[in-house]
Amino acid sequence: MTDKQIIATENAPAAIGTYSQAVRAGNTVYISGQIPLDPATMEVCSQDFAAQADQVFKNLQAVAEASGGSLQDVVKVSLFLTDLSNFPTVNEIMSQYFSEPYPARAAVGVKELPKAVQVEAEAILVLA
Repeated sequence: MTDKQIIATENAPAAIGTYSQAVRAGNTVYISGQIPLDPATMEVCSQDFAAQADQVFKNLQAVAEASGGSLQDVVKVSLFLTDLSNFPTVNEIMSQYFSEPYPARAAVGVKELPKAVQVEAEAILVLA
């Protein structure tokens, strides 16, 4: 049986449901979906898509660092967008947080997301 370690940080939004910010199992970290909440206020950071995407990656980064890793340890990112026409913008924002070699990624169009945000992302890290 694999030992599980719950990852939590005040530098990312607290969970708004029955989940942990992240769970580490062995050397793999599973980061729960992050939406563009400001961790200090727990409010949506902006109605602007680019600002929302930026906050999502800031939140992913904070949880990755709390796990003892960084975004460079990410092997898979899953993006959920309420409007796939924002795909070029999310690519541009993501390029500010990741460098080559890039992680594997999926981008999925969805009808809606919690708190009526426009973007959510989850990630999987593998730590050395």
